[in-house]
Amino acid sequence: MSLTPVVLGLGSNIEREAHLQAGLDALATMLRDMRCSPVFESQAVGIKSGPFFNLVVAGYSELPLGELDRRLKFIEADNGRYAPERKGLPLDIDVLLYGDQVGNFDGLVLPRAEILKNAFVLWPLALLLPDDLHPAEQRSFAALWQTAQIEQQLHPVAFQWRGAELTPAELRQAFPAHT
Repeated sequence: MSLTPVVLGLGSNIEREAHLQAGLDALATMLRDMRCSPVFESQAVGIKSGPFFNLVVAGYSELPLGELDRRLKFIEADNGRYAPERKGLPLDIDVLLYGDQVGNFDGLVLPRAEILKNAFVLWPLALLLPDDLHPAEQRSFAALWQTAQIEQQLHPVAFQWRGAELTPAELRQAFPAHT
């Protein structure tokens, strides 16, 4: 069985802590050697809603891309993503990278364009995998973040999962939220 490195983006703007923790718990059963970025709060992009919590997760999957995406939709559904009466976005999980694949795979375009467009994807990715290369750009995520010109306010927030603080205090202190 071969394992493929995968990178996923998670976000929530409804009961943010509970839904992200539920998503991480579900992903931990699917991914090997799962690692999490710090968690950031950001204003919504593309929709009118309250602020989001976002993070990036990296790990290894034995699932083919289509099956991985299908299971992610089930996790989203379990958290109310597709409920008719839902308000906001309880849980969003996107495949950002699947190995070093580039192209359109049954409607999934990889690497996901949001990596280069949204600070809430690129900054956590640069912190989690600074030396890894963007498969299309062939530049490290740290270098891409250093040169990014993205006009989005982003603030590291305290967030615990399974007893571990995902966002280091030093990061929260260096980039405090503006109130």
